[in-house]
Amino acid sequence: MTDQRPGLAAFDALSDAAAYDAVLGCCSSPGFARSLVEGRPYPSVEALLGAADAVLERLPDAELDSALAGHPRIGERPRSAASAREQAGVAGAADAVRTALAEGNRAYEARFGHIYLVCASGKSAEELLALLTARLRNDPETERRVVRTELAKINRIRLRALLAEWS
Repeated sequence: MTDQRPGLAAFDALSDAAAYDAVLGCCSSPGFARSLVEGRPYPSVEALLGAADAVLERLPDAELDSALAGHPRIGERPRSAASAREQAGVAGAADAVRTALAEGNRAYEARFGHIYLVCASGKSAEELLALLTARLRNDPETERRVVRTELAKINRIRLRALLAEWS
């Protein structure tokens, strides 16, 4: 893995506004971005990632909803290069799998009131569909915990990529 300490130093040296915008590009929750910026400087990449996990754990539901709003539905056209990389396994999926994902997305949103969020990196469309089908059996409280866990994984990937850009 790339040494990201130069990237961390660059992040810590940014103005508050620039750092906020950079973090907001990783996770669209304003409260998440604000908290990470306020926590600077970070002694290590792991400290930054640990802080990101801790902030996410205590985000109120409204902020979690803001974070979810920044993600496209699985199988839909990605809104960012990061989403496109993360959902690369869906790109060549068969029409039947894409249709099943779209139907599953609708069922999930009807059941839980928000998009199906999963860390899609390295997963095929079929795997994402199987996870979606399994998660539809969760109760709302369990699913909210799963969503936070998946968002934490995505945030870690995106924060590492951000730091790598500056290394």
